[in-house]
Amino acid sequence: MTLAIVRTVADLRAQVKEWRANGLSVGLVPTMGALHDGHLTLVQTALAKCDRVIVTIFVNPKQFGPNEDLDTYPRTEKEDSEKLASVGGHLLFAPNVSEMYGEDGGITKVKVEGLGDILEGACRPGFFDGVATVVSKLLLQALPDYAFFGEKDYQQLTVIKRFVADLNIPVTIEGVPTVRETDGLALSSRNAYLNREEREIAPLLYRTISEVSERFKVGGTPQALSKWAAQQLLDGGFQKVDYVVVRKANDLASEAVKGEAIRVLAAAFLGKARLIDNVA
Repeated sequence: MTLAIVRTVADLRAQVKEWRANGLSVGLVPTMGALHDGHLTLVQTALAKCDRVIVTIFVNPKQFGPNEDLDTYPRTEKEDSEKLASVGGHLLFAPNVSEMYGEDGGITKVKVEGLGDILEGACRPGFFDGVATVVSKLLLQALPDYAFFGEKDYQQLTVIKRFVADLNIPVTIEGVPTVRETDGLALSSRNAYLNREEREIAPLLYRTISEVSERFKVGGTPQALSKWAAQQLLDGGFQKVDYVVVRKANDLASEAVKGEAIRVLAAAFLGKARLIDNVA
């Protein structure tokens, strides 16, 4: 099959209705475009599980703050559609802002209290309101069987799982392991902001949080490890560390306890790029 492109909710739903009539299962991969191998891994994971796969490309203005990179965020639909066709994606849904939010911009939002206000939510106020709102809309517009999200954005994945459960949206949310470069750097569209020198420094983020995970296993405390890791990053060339934390994996609000599933999460600035990463 060739990749089809639709830009309206009506056309998206018409295609899904046709697939449903033929007994086909549907997977959804929401993205903001500028696709890399991490996104394509999501698509391939979806293809392995579902008969038909929809990829969405929408640079969502509601999840960008006033001083963030909405205007400069890479937009590469032609290249993205070629990549999707090459791995076997079936449908690209690429709406504009008025199609997604209406001519008045929409006044309804989805907010996940608590979980959406810490870490990334504290550093980027309103970010998760924007994410939760647009993902809710995409899930309800397509009503797929499954939707696939990368674990690189672990807090985002946790937020999405929570509101899908709370709102009884009949979609199974699947997390897909982070895809990395050979030196450990997590793939991200914002890696394009790194110059050559910064790109050499960037893998320090992954190495540092991996070391935090190992030190926690042998007795390090979350507070001491967070302080150590932040200093490692600053000494290594990062300009600012928003956070490095060791948290319970299920809610991210509580500090980690030995014997429970944990996540080490970090966000730090390197040049023009704000890099985030996490490890179990």
